[in-house]
Amino acid sequence: MGSPTRRRRWAALLGVAALAVAGGGTLATPASALATASQQVDFATHCIPPPIAGIPPIDGTTTAEITVDNATPKVGDTVTVTYTVVKPAASNPVDLALPADIMTPTGKVALTGAQTGDVTVTGPKKNPPVPGKGAFPSFSMTGTFTVTKAGAINLSPGDYNIHTSYIMELDTPCTVTNPPAPVSETVTATGGGETNLRAISLDAASGKPGAFVEVRGSKFTAGATVTLAGRAGATETADRTTVTADAQGSFTGSLGVNDKATTGVVAYEGAAWSDEKGAGPAAYVVIDDTPLPENSQKLTTSVQAGTLSMSQAGDTVAMAPVDFGKGGFSRGSLNTVTVKDFRGGPAGWSLTGKVTDFKGPGGATIAASKLGWTPVCTTKEGSPSTCVAGSPGTVGSAGATLASAPNGAITGGEFTVDARVSLNVPAFTAPGAYSGVLTLTLS
Repeated sequence: MGSPTRRRRWAALLGVAALAVAGGGTLATPASALATASQQVDFATHCIPPPIAGIPPIDGTTTAEITVDNATPKVGDTVTVTYTVVKPAASNPVDLALPADIMTPTGKVALTGAQTGDVTVTGPKKNPPVPGKGAFPSFSMTGTFTVTKAGAINLSPGDYNIHTSYIMELDTPCTVTNPPAPVSETVTATGGGETNLRAISLDAASGKPGAFVEVRGSKFTAGATVTLAGRAGATETADRTTVTADAQGSFTGSLGVNDKATTGVVAYEGAAWSDEKGAGPAAYVVIDDTPLPENSQKLTTSVQAGTLSMSQAGDTVAMAPVDFGKGGFSRGSLNTVTVKDFRGGPAGWSLTGKVTDFKGPGGATIAASKLGWTPVCTTKEGSPSTCVAGSPGTVGSAGATLASAPNGAITGGEFTVDARVSLNVPAFTAPGAYSGVLTLTLS
């Protein structure tokens, strides 16, 4: 969900005839017309090659771009951030060519504006071959943060590190020379005041098995016992310790991470994780440095996350006519909408709709509040998520939910959404063609 699409809207023209069937249609509004594009930015970077390279630090320019999966979140929503280093400042510091899939990037994204802090991002161990002294290729890293305040939140690329696992484990850390770097993306959050403000950050985004990572927390309950734990996807690992928050609700603790499947670290109050009293996960990667047996080869692969998207079978709905003087319900069926959630991760989705007033001859109208629907949602076999149809009732200009899928440990799948629609036409509505536009939004 190039750069991820934040919100996807399609328009369907609902017509009542002769009340005749309305002629002509309103074209679907492309999602790209609604999304605010991010931009590539350049910033000065100070990179330190591994000592074994025997070369001085590199002061160069990094070109990067930040994108998000939702540019208009609500307070409490989780936003997925992708930090793409289009052109790294550093290059392969040695004459030895590096093979494919030995680079693991990690980094930070700086938040400023309505919400401040850092987002830890990590990338897969994947790269094309790099010739000796050749430029490092472009790479992307992802992470998430929870929106805690309404307003404009600016995202800027931060420090990043290129870890290589070939013959020996080496790091090339690159820091922003004059932080913060230029703003590459801005999200505009809406909603009430503040929600769960608990937040954590890590002093490192990766480490070998058994390494300790420093976890810093803020906005927890003063004096509370806080559990620090590793996560392998949505499952908590056996790596766990506790700390006590100070009078300001802050803490600093050290967590030993042994599980090689670890993908993140969480912190929470109480006996078990909860969204209301937890923070994280902050991304963390365990770098497996287990020596291979003699005459063996290690095979690696990755599963790349996709997007949340929707399509519809058509953009015009012809509804049955009603008689002048009698009125009643003009009925029809929405064109089938297909939702594909190939993002992976814990986030669900919501498909909502709202309709305009129906406009007819001579300025006559039928109020949007007269349109109702009965939604139906079907889940394709094998999908991790199960979609839920919205409640039957009024659509109106305020809108209503057509279908949704809840958050979960693992989400995703394919879904088809339909609905019977009915417009309650007053008895002595002026004869003629009427039409209104139903806008669907997937988020």
